[in-house]
Amino acid sequence: MTFTTHGRPVTVRIVGEVFDPHVQTNELLTDAATFPSGTAPEPDTWFVKLKPGTDHAAYATALGGALAPLHLAAAAGAEHGSSDSITALNSLTATLTVLLVVVAGLGVFNTVVLEIRERTRDMGVTKAVGMTPAQTAGVVLASVLLVGAVGGTIGLPVGLLLHGLTVPAMAHSAGLNFPSSALDVFGTPTLILLGLGGVLIALLGALLPAVRATRARTVDALRAE
Repeated sequence: MTFTTHGRPVTVRIVGEVFDPHVQTNELLTDAATFPSGTAPEPDTWFVKLKPGTDHAAYATALGGALAPLHLAAAAGAEHGSSDSITALNSLTATLTVLLVVVAGLGVFNTVVLEIRERTRDMGVTKAVGMTPAQTAGVVLASVLLVGAVGGTIGLPVGLLLHGLTVPAMAHSAGLNFPSSALDVFGTPTLILLGLGGVLIALLGALLPAVRATRARTVDALRAE
């Protein structure tokens, strides 16, 4: 491809692309030696990688003192700010996740409430023969464990499949090509936690009905039809 810099045409060969979500501008990265004589821009930022065990703060302080006469500054562990679009995308993803968790929890809540109402007399009988409130809550919570485990087992591979399809499609619509490192973001501990998420949501959804079941009067439960 041929570009124009300082009024001079420069022919370059594209050999790859750099993935940097924090910099969303059209940039061309090349060696300064490829510029025509006298037109190469001077660098204004340097990145230094220190050897393991080096005190970053002390190094930055010493380097800053040496660069002060040149009106330059040194900083340790400088962070790159995220772009507005990525921040908005993260916020949208977090909001959708919370909404999905709430909807799933309400579904479990509704199911458990109906089940308790259907078994009110049975629970009254078990209380009358000595079942404690803790045991009553345990029975209610245990009834949703299988549903939560099945939901997590099915939802995890389906979610990973959708992630592998939708994220690259979203990136392509924005003119980006995500490398594999940007897609393979779920490690084994994260996958285990996500799989247990179905059980956790089921338990949270059944928690309030379980507490109400423990507080129900035995006499009223025995009178239920």
